[in-house]
Amino acid sequence: MSLKYMLYEVKDHVAIMTFNRPEALNALSPEVVADLGAALDQAAADPDVRVIILTGAGEKAFVAGADIKVMSQYSPLQAKNFAVWGQAIVNKLGTIPQPVIACVNGFALGGGCEIALACDFIYAADTARFGQPEIGLGIIPGFGGTQRLTRRVGLGWAKELCLSGVMISAAEAKEIGLVNRIFPKNKLMEETLKTAKIIAAKGRVALREAKTAVEQGCDMDLLKALAMEADRFTICFTSPDQKEGMNAFIEKRKPEFKGQL
Repeated sequence: MSLKYMLYEVKDHVAIMTFNRPEALNALSPEVVADLGAALDQAAADPDVRVIILTGAGEKAFVAGADIKVMSQYSPLQAKNFAVWGQAIVNKLGTIPQPVIACVNGFALGGGCEIALACDFIYAADTARFGQPEIGLGIIPGFGGTQRLTRRVGLGWAKELCLSGVMISAAEAKEIGLVNRIFPKNKLMEETLKTAKIIAAKGRVALREAKTAVEQGCDMDLLKALAMEADRFTICFTSPDQKEGMNAFIEKRKPEFKGQL
């Protein structure tokens, strides 16, 4: 796989994907978005990858937003096509079987905030900043920000962030439920890897079914969601990892999950 704007490394069942355009604060040109999609496809097809960490290169940014120089030249139809295409790639973060952790090391603005929101959860450096500043450019978020932000932090906060365009600190982001945990910047990747390795030690089928159940169920009414959960619970019993996990518990030993999707 040849990627120009994304670094890709797999170690101990964890794929670390790094936006690699630091001279532009990892801004989302079409080429960067395409590389994200290609990297996610690669990880989805790799049985060695159980968890994904997404982060940004450089000292300042996770992703500081879209490439405005490129976007400023779009016609309305080009803008629509870019939004629809970008949404399809960002959606992969939620539909890929592996859990995805956003490791936000700096600015996560505009498309960067939208990408972080599409990950399963967010760990952030204490210096990180979040926001949807598109309103200051005369536009609105186009990669899912108005929708995922509302689902993550509620109607009031989503409206305030999208209507004002203000940036908030990592501490404020944690307070409103946007971020799970905050760490000193020099400890962020270390702490993110700790959680990734805990998750990677679990069975692949159970990880996929847990992620899917939460992802799909949040938009269903409760009874339909419970029926879906029961189906996903049942699927786990088709995996040898279910037998291994329960036998290990009974035998008072650590399980060794080796099942495939």
